Order: sequence, then structure tokens, then C-alpha cells
Amino acid sequence: MREQIWQRIPSGRDAVRSAVAVVAAGVMAVGAAPAPSAPARPDSVQQGLNALVRTDGLPAALASVQDRAGRTRTYTAGVGDLATGAKVPADGQVRIGSNTKTFTAVVVLQLVGEGKVALDEPVETYLPGLVHGDGIDGNHITVRQLLQHTSGIPDYEGLIEESTLRYRYFEPRQLLDLALGHKADFAPGKGFKYSSTNYVLAGLLVQRVTDRPLPEEIDRRIIKPVGLRHTYFPAAGDRTVREAHPHGYRSDSAGGPLRDFTELDPSAGWAAGQMISTNSEVNRFFTALLAGRLLPTAQLAQMRTTVPIGDSGAGYGLGIISRPLSCGGVYWGHGGDIAGYETRGGVTDDGRAANVAVTAIPADAAGTEHLESVVDTALCR
Repeated sequence: MREQIWQRIPSGRDAVRSAVAVVAAGVMAVGAAPAPSAPARPDSVQQGLNALVRTDGLPAALASVQDRAGRTRTYTAGVGDLATGAKVPADGQVRIGSNTKTFTAVVVLQLVGEGKVALDEPVETYLPGLVHGDGIDGNHITVRQLLQHTSGIPDYEGLIEESTLRYRYFEPRQLLDLALGHKADFAPGKGFKYSSTNYVLAGLLVQRVTDRPLPEEIDRRIIKPVGLRHTYFPAAGDRTVREAHPHGYRSDSAGGPLRDFTELDPSAGWAAGQMISTNSEVNRFFTALLAGRLLPTAQLAQMRTTVPIGDSGAGYGLGIISRPLSCGGVYWGHGGDIAGYETRGGVTDDGRAANVAVTAIPADAAGTEHLESVVDTALCR
């Protein structure tokens, strides 16, 4: 559910290679076919997806790429179900993990634009008595610091008992209590550290200010206006993926066998990572956001004001990340993972968009770098 800036979960890629070897020929791209009289030109995006399956050992990879004119092409590689060898559904639904954070941030910033929330107001103003612990005081942590991961509040991820994670339902307050039982990572505004706890608080803030459930606000303010027909926030107890989707997989140990992890209770992600969508609709969302269709100019500018993420060249804004492109400039998006799926992508200011998903979290940082390289290729070609 988090963006995986620091932590990787083993995906058991060796176990995948043998399962997908017989279907390597099933790698395909969905789009216009080349003229019959000319040999097909290798497509760099397709080659990248093929490598994610064949070299990185991921069960499946799928992508949606949009050019400046708004034309979209979808791609798939690998198999959608290791047990049956079923094809990967083109533009199938996947769990989008921490891309959810951007949806939550947009709702908060809309409330800022409506004068109901102030970015530099203490969290205590909106959630009185809730944010307190060892070195943690809601009177000294601002809404901006929540959205930008500069609050110093510890991350609850890694504090959850792994053996109960898949089928256990968590209330947002339970996630918050896990984090508040630990000492602050640093004083508010004195550092940057990615923490999903910040977005649990942002979601609770939305509910307190609007007096409505966060999923309803995301649906009313974002999903319906942008026309996202295949994007949703799973209801409590919903462990399924509703529409056509590739299965997601997870290994309990490096090099261990993959288990089908498609069905799970995503409540441990909540405002930080619970949503489901498709690659093309994630592109549509970020395109609408960067085009100013979801936020007033002032709030969009605040969202795009970043702090550095280490020495990576990337920057974190208010629920959005800028990453440099090899061809110059940057792209804006988020990315995320949750057991069974990892996604990366974003959009450029001139309208290019790309989102790539794989059906297991890569075993190491190199695998995620390969995934991000496919996004770079798609946006730079």
C-alpha cells in the first residue's frame, strides 16, 4: 500500500519463471497492427514489459500509455492466472496502493479551496485530542506536514502482524493507535519520512470536516466528475476485485513459492492505499488533476511544491511525486503497492501519460527500477 521508497517485499521471482516459461509467447500488445507488407518494429514499451516477466520473473505486467493527442495504447505481458495460464486482461483492474494518497490529498485540497481547511493550521484544530504521543503533538503538526510526510509521525506499516494482515479488518483508529504508540521520527517540519499514518489522519480529517465517509467524498468529488467507471474504494469487508483483473501474488520469503494473494482485506491501507482502478483510469485521473480540472490554481500550485526525496532527484509535494525523465523535464504521479500488485506511472505537463502495473512486488530495488524505467521509456519515446 505504500510507495516503497525504502522497503521491498520479496516476490519469489524464481518460482515465477518456471510457471510462465510456457506462456512467454503470450506476451502481447493491444493497439494498431503494423502494415502486413512491413516487418513489425519492436515496441520499446512492450519490450520493457516482456523483460519484467522474463528477466525479473514477475507473473504479469500491463500498461496504458497516452500520447500528447490523447491516443491510448494498452499492453500486456505474462499470464493473468498462474494456475490456469489465462491471459492478462487488457487494462484489467488492479489494486493501486498508495496512488490512493493522491485521491485523499485532492479531497483535502478541495476543502482548502472551499475555505474549510487551512494547510498551515494545526491538526489539533480539526482532530482535537487525537494526535498525541511521545514527541507527537497535534498542536505543532500542520495539515501541510501530513500531506508532505514532514510531520515526523511514525509509519504504522511494519507494525501490523503479517500473519493476520490478509483477512483482518482494521478501523482507521486502530492503524493510528499503532503508530502513536511509538516515538516521533523527528520534530514536525525537520525532515521527510514517508508514513502512511499521515494519510490515515488526512482521511479522518476529511470525515470530520465533511461529516461524510471518505470513500463517499472521493466518489462524489473525483471519481464521478472525472468519469472513472472502473475505479472504486472497496467497501468494508470487500476482499475481491470486481471486474476483469490479473491475479496478484506474494511470496513469504525470498525465492519462496508464490501464493495467490488477489483476495485480501485492504483496510490496512484505507486513505493511504485501499483503492482499485485500471492503468488507463489512473492516467485519466492524473491528467485531469494536472490539467486543473480537480483543484483551483492556487491549490494545484501548493500540491506541486515539493521537498526532496533523498538524493533520488524526485520530490514529494502534497500527495504527488515529481520524478525526472531521461529525456528532460519531469513527470507527476505517485505509484504504490499492496500485497500482490505494484504500480508506477505519471503524466507530463504536455499531456503524455503512462501507468504500468505488475502482479507481484519485485523482490528487490532493481525490479522496481526496471518498472520505473518502462514508465520513462513510455513517456520519452
